Amino acid sequence: MSELNYPEQGGTRRTPLPPGYRHLHEELPIGRGRAALAAAGEAITTFRMHRAAGTGVRADAPRAAPGVRVEVAPGIGPLRLRAPCTVVWTADEEDRVGFGYGTREGHPVCGEEAFLAELRADGSVWFTATAFSRPAGTLTRLAGPLLPVFQRRYVRHLGRTLRRLTPPR
Repeated sequence: MSELNYPEQGGTRRTPLPPGYRHLHEELPIGRGRAALAAAGEAITTFRMHRAAGTGVRADAPRAAPGVRVEVAPGIGPLRLRAPCTVVWTADEEDRVGFGYGTREGHPVCGEEAFLAELRADGSVWFTATAFSRPAGTLTRLAGPLLPVFQRRYVRHLGRTLRRLTPPR
């Protein structure tokens, strides 16, 4: 996927995350049982979680799959940021569902972000977001230490949104 603006394609799928970037890892409980995992996985992979959180989403396909181009637009009105990405990997496993996408030219940062719903051994379902990124433009360089704060708040907002989209047990 030569259109990505960073070289470590698939870096959110493994540990450790690539050096030279800011790292983010957030986990939030969202439900219990297989029905919760299925609902959360569906909301993540169809971009419903993003849309329900108020993020504009345009995608080449209705579901995340490697190579699908996605443009997310967090923010409000004229303050929306255009953020072009490409899905680089997906997970559709017994206890894990989600995807990772990487940034393309025009994204305010360069790097990768992954969104997963995971069923743990105790029956709890967790939303996990993992990312590595660094500023790619003037605006994000000027944001400096505020950028990770905004990223963490956004990911936590996605997790709370996913919790609302996941049926209680």
